[in-house]
Amino acid sequence: MRSPTQIVTPTDSRLISEEAADGGPLLRARWLMIGFAFLATVINYLDRQTLSVAALLLGKQFQMNDETYGLILSAFMLAYTIMNGVSGPMLDRLGTRFGYALCMAWWSTAGLLHAFATGPWSLGACRFLLGMGEAGNWPAAVKVVAEWFPPRERAFASGLFNSGAAIGAIVAPPLVASLVLRLGWPAAFLVTGAAGYMWLGGWWLSYKTPDHLRHEVNARPAAPWRLLRTRFLACLTLSKVFVDPVWYFYIFWFPKYLSSVHGMSLAQIGQLAWIPFASADLGNLLGGWFTGSLIRRGVPVPMARKVAVAVSALLMTSAIPAGYMASVTTAVALISVATFGYASYNANCLAFPADVFPRNMVGSIWGLASLGSGFGGMMFSWLSGRVIDAHGYGPAFVAYGIMPLIAVSIVLFAMGPLRPDPAFHSDHQGQPA
Repeated sequence: MRSPTQIVTPTDSRLISEEAADGGPLLRARWLMIGFAFLATVINYLDRQTLSVAALLLGKQFQMNDETYGLILSAFMLAYTIMNGVSGPMLDRLGTRFGYALCMAWWSTAGLLHAFATGPWSLGACRFLLGMGEAGNWPAAVKVVAEWFPPRERAFASGLFNSGAAIGAIVAPPLVASLVLRLGWPAAFLVTGAAGYMWLGGWWLSYKTPDHLRHEVNARPAAPWRLLRTRFLACLTLSKVFVDPVWYFYIFWFPKYLSSVHGMSLAQIGQLAWIPFASADLGNLLGGWFTGSLIRRGVPVPMARKVAVAVSALLMTSAIPAGYMASVTTAVALISVATFGYASYNANCLAFPADVFPRNMVGSIWGLASLGSGFGGMMFSWLSGRVIDAHGYGPAFVAYGIMPLIAVSIVLFAMGPLRPDPAFHSDHQGQPA
């Protein structure tokens, strides 16, 4: 039985009833659509993670210290930050099909260009271009979820597509290490960058908006400045300043940590570096499943989402001792619990915008909120390099264990309830573009 406090919009009800009536076609179609978002996210992380695996060789060839490497990562985050504020509203205007394709084409081309870098400056320029394109993946995927899934399934669907990040991070170390050792680092960038063009063909031929949602999805979205004035968006943005850099730290610094602290070779890193990201993959799926199970037991959607993010934030504190561990096995286990927690947290956070705003605005909401993610990632990537150069990895792990508690406090105590905003839902009715 549905809780009386759980709000379902007319289009959600229509989606559920049509799914039950047709006995399968709509159901099959929506899993195909989320499958494309999953594959795009895998490719996104393959392109992103290639540098972190190849960094050991590039650092020697281009004579880069940790601070220079941190600045190159910050170039990616600077572009990512700027384009998060642009890509979400752009996707709401262009539509999911064309907007997602444009983002994929841009970042795949940028990934290929890394093969022609000749030093830190050109490598930083390539990272900047990559960040510009990759910023569009999550607003686009959030739109896919909002267009195809009812509220009770959105956390699981979000976790499913977001698990592509962990899969990409799992596949990247052994794949890139093998490519680098056999063919050289330029070939690694060429292979991972080319994968996006294969995705483009299938996406362009397959994606469509559900017929009964075309009017709602094509309605004119609210101006970004109106969204920025909302309490929900302000709190979501601020929380992402503190939680998303935790993930970037593990993505960009974990291979270097294994090399610098535990003396592992590139081949050994390729064998071990996938483990925390396999744990994150489980976190994506189980985090969404946990919330769905609470909702099915009658827990209101807002409470179920917030319980899930609170538990997930606590799990992220497990990595605090990892920087001081002599045992690589223990350190990797602690980091794996933290990545599980982050992925579970994010699976639920990705479902927040569609709980509060109409479908034709969720790309803008996630993109604008991710300005916090980009700003935090850019700032903390640079600080990580400085701290690690001066004091080693221990203080960095402590900081990245505490930051999720700050983020979840904002969500729990400042954001307010996760329910449809009547101002935007009423503005949205009957306003086609």
